[in-house]
Amino acid sequence: MMTTLVTDEQRVQLRENGWRARDQRHPDPQPVVKLFTPDAGATWLLTEIDPEDPDRAFGLWDLGHGCPELGWVSLAELAAVRGPLGLPIERDLGFRPDRSIEAYARDARLVGRIVA
Repeated sequence: MMTTLVTDEQRVQLRENGWRARDQRHPDPQPVVKLFTPDAGATWLLTEIDPEDPDRAFGLWDLGHGCPELGWVSLAELAAVRGPLGLPIERDLGFRPDRSIEAYARDARLVGRIVA
């Protein structure tokens, strides 16, 4: 179920970032994957997966209410989310990160939404 949100290749990179985050004091990787709701205005930029819990992912998320924040999310819960028209969360196939997650977070706080 979760593989539709995150490819195997992305999962490997997310897990590697999770291991690196444990070894570094202030990790600041680029996002690996961008997820969004096509009918609800929510966005997630994920940077890592907890190496001990492959359901937990860390990143920047914005539910479309003007309050983007960094935190942990459950991939299983994201896979179950449906927007108002019943559409599931999708992976942005064209997303190419161009800055660190902290830079995305700073920019998102300035404008009240994730700009990616």
